[in-house]
Amino acid sequence: MGNVLAPVLDLHRPLRREEPLSNPGSFDELHRQCKEVFPQQMEGVKLIINKALSSHFQVTHTIHMSTVGQSSYHFNTTYVGDRQLSPTETFPMLVGDIDSCGSLNAQVLHLVAERIRTKAVFQTQQARFVTWQFDGELRGDDYTATLTLGNPDMLSQSVIVVAHFLQSVTSRLVLGGEMVYHRRPGEEGAIVTLAGKYTALKWVATLNIGYGGAHASYYHRANEQVQVGVELEANTRLQDTTFAFGYQLNLPQANMVFRGECGAGPAPTQAGGCPGLCQPRPGGKASPQPLDPQTASVHSARRCKITPTPAWLYGPAGSQLVLGLRMFIAGVFPTPLRCFGL
Repeated sequence: MGNVLAPVLDLHRPLRREEPLSNPGSFDELHRQCKEVFPQQMEGVKLIINKALSSHFQVTHTIHMSTVGQSSYHFNTTYVGDRQLSPTETFPMLVGDIDSCGSLNAQVLHLVAERIRTKAVFQTQQARFVTWQFDGELRGDDYTATLTLGNPDMLSQSVIVVAHFLQSVTSRLVLGGEMVYHRRPGEEGAIVTLAGKYTALKWVATLNIGYGGAHASYYHRANEQVQVGVELEANTRLQDTTFAFGYQLNLPQANMVFRGECGAGPAPTQAGGCPGLCQPRPGGKASPQPLDPQTASVHSARRCKITPTPAWLYGPAGSQLVLGLRMFIAGVFPTPLRCFGL
């Protein structure tokens, strides 16, 4: 009889198992890591006073004084429940914010089931409702599906529907898309946007591209102290492109964080909380009015911001006092550099 050759199995070699895919998160947080590097848009002096009344209830007073825009005062209340999924997620959550002009912005977040989250957003401009929005989000093991209903009105037959879907293809790659459908008397349309995100060990690249334009961002963590971000936005309808480079420098010994930004594009406008300065949009936030076309070319040049954030100052009875001072420096070629300060 001849010899029979059979493969020899190495019983000592462990079997290779694929890592389980994680949840990709929310569609609105695709560019979050890059955006957190950039400083907050602000002009003047902002005073924030936080007071924790209990383990579930907190109030915040915000005073913003500016010589460029309009000064404002905001009173914010936050209530959090007992169910905590992560250090930053606690359900249910109720948030309310009212400004000195009487405009209200309220949000309610609730965990209906282990994988289903709901959110309701209401926004008023003085005594008139401008936004009412309802969100439902389903988070699976490796996917996230979201459906948003904005400003539904059965009488005028108008509605805005936004659908999001994200899927973790690999442990580093996430793909998905967004569809926005709007309907009102005499007008109806839909826009589809594709999205992708790749996460490496020290950097994250994200791209959104659709009919209306593209939004790309790159985040890189050099070390424990230095983080940088690059963001590019192109709008095909407005024929407008903005580019920004931001950095964050942490100084643990001084208990300080520095954020800076340099970029090209339309300079941001500053708006207070009174009517006529902001145009509300679905999502509970307000978008500044666009610049006048005659002055847009003047402001569409390079801009640079330096944002030092001081350490927390603790007051009596657990109150926290934060005094933020930010300086906005804008330069326009070929004119000299202009500085806007206090």
